[in-house]
Amino acid sequence: MKEYKYVSISYEMKEVVMASISEHRNVIDEYSDQGYSYVGMIPTELSAASGCIRKIDLIFEKAE
Repeated sequence: MKEYKYVSISYEMKEVVMASISEHRNVIDEYSDQGYSYVGMIPTELSAASGCIRKIDLIFEKAE
């Protein structure tokens, strides 16, 4: 059996047409140190006007 953790990350608006994230690297390193493997990401919030991703969940797994 595997244990899964989900961590929400929001994009920060930098300019009118640009957004970025940077905290994902720290989160991935933190969970890796705890024995989790990064599995992937799921978009959880999209902009209604443009369809751009606004928020994601990072997915981690670890054998129990």
